[in-house]
Amino acid sequence: MATKISKTIGWGTIALIAVLSLVWQGRAQDAKASYSSMAPIDQYFMTDRNAEIALARSAAPEAISRDARILFLARHGYETGVEGKNGWVCVVERSWMSPFDSPEFWNPKLRSPICFNPPAARSVLPITYKRTEMVLAGLSKVRIIDNTKAAYDQHELPALEPGGMSYMMSKDAYLTDSDGHNMSHLMFYAPLMDGAAWGADLPGSPVMLNLQFHGAPEPITVFMVPVGKWSDGTAAPME
Repeated sequence: MATKISKTIGWGTIALIAVLSLVWQGRAQDAKASYSSMAPIDQYFMTDRNAEIALARSAAPEAISRDARILFLARHGYETGVEGKNGWVCVVERSWMSPFDSPEFWNPKLRSPICFNPPAARSVLPITYKRTEMVLAGLSKVRIIDNTKAAYDQHELPALEPGGMSYMMSKDAYLTDSDGHNMSHLMFYAPLMDGAAWGADLPGSPVMLNLQFHGAPEPITVFMVPVGKWSDGTAAPME
């Protein structure tokens, strides 16, 4: 009898695992399918301009963001909500600033506050302007990639300046549907290179290779370094 009960429990457990696996796979497929194309455009906008400005400013410590130029997303692209005086620019990026092969490229929930230092504001932020302009014009992902390549070939997009970096330390960001949704970090922009040049992704290294650009098609490598606090100074999880 004990053996029979044990076998029954064993087969029941296997069956439960199989069912849960199918449910998980179905949900994953549904999630991927739900972002396979652009959502209605209104879902990407924030209805409260002041809330968007505050969210953009929260990307960096107050000592930086208080004097930065703050942008908000309008119907024809980003506009200035607050004039700055220190050369930094803070903005809430949307999902189309993800890698082109990201399953969340069209996720309308993503809100990514970021503050660019002056070199990055001059040479990386224009990519945000360009992609956003094309998305709002209704271009497909393939057209966006082709037009970006052409913009670099024709020098419409500037070459990367040395020393470009950005802060992404907002506790109110929503960067992914994955567990955690967020991580406080800094990003550093470099010419195309192997991540090993910075020790990225090696055991014990705090540096990670971010594939936001990496030559697809922008000629930029992005390195990411997690930090242990949010922009307001409170502790942030490192994982």
